[in-house]
Amino acid sequence: MERRYVDFRLAPGDVSAIRFGVSPGHEVCHAVRVLQRPAEHPLQWGWLRSVRDRVPRDAFELFAVLVRESGYFPDFFTTTPTWDLEPADEAARLREVPDELMRVDLGKVVVRSTGARQQAVLRMLDDLPRARAMIADAWLELWAALVEPVWPQLERILRADIAVRARRIATDGIAAMAAGLHHTVEWHEGALRVELTQHSEVLDCRGSGIVLVPSVLGGGRCMVLTEPPAQPTLFYPAQGVTENWATDATALAEALAALLGPARAGILLAAHEARTTSQVAADSGLAISTASHHLTVLREAGLVASRRDGSRMLHQRTPLGEALVGAAL
Repeated sequence: MERRYVDFRLAPGDVSAIRFGVSPGHEVCHAVRVLQRPAEHPLQWGWLRSVRDRVPRDAFELFAVLVRESGYFPDFFTTTPTWDLEPADEAARLREVPDELMRVDLGKVVVRSTGARQQAVLRMLDDLPRARAMIADAWLELWAALVEPVWPQLERILRADIAVRARRIATDGIAAMAAGLHHTVEWHEGALRVELTQHSEVLDCRGSGIVLVPSVLGGGRCMVLTEPPAQPTLFYPAQGVTENWATDATALAEALAALLGPARAGILLAAHEARTTSQVAADSGLAISTASHHLTVLREAGLVASRRDGSRMLHQRTPLGEALVGAAL
């Protein structure tokens, strides 16, 4: 079989051309995909057991028309991966997808479809405002039922993966980081090269950069976005995903508590956002002096970083702290 590659061309030393993002939309679409062929996704069976009794049928059937078991699904579901994107922002964005972008993406689904599926997409094209509202409403239902209950666990894995990749760039360079993303990814003659099955393409990303997006529900394959208005994007499997990734937050807290002690484990778990010492104390139910002591221990262990913001001191997990939380999960 002829090998096909997508090359994202970058300057070898241009670290600023690479950024990382998180995509709730990507996870929702792949949740729908996993539900259609669960036997092909054994690492998701634990998650499936927890959600299979609450799948919203109408929303699922609508998405299953657009997101099949494999292959293309509309780019507008995943065009804005960022570091701090909130799921509610994703649903709001879907309600504002331009008509022209919807026509293009739904048209791609039409040419890849036959029979009842094709007719369903053609009906969406006939009434784009109605289709846009239905898709956004269905997204919210699917998010609430399938992904939101496990989002804390899933997000920890994604952010731990990003922390490790970013550190690898800083210590070993872009080429070494690229080689560790997936067995189909390599650094090749100034380009981040991805081996795919469907098409070949060369993109000059020296002006636009590239977004790297880890995925938990996306399985063991890479996907790309290469057409405007989306920024060039590579979705890749997050590391550390096991069949127990959807373990509930209580079990995760217990695992970290056994290692760090309950108070420090609680502080570390809540440190994905920068907080003052007073906020840490209030959230943990501790005296400020006690919270300060625990933060000092976590900081000296390299798990939390502290920075001054005016008269305040803010504390947040470090890449090592992210990796530890991900490993415990």
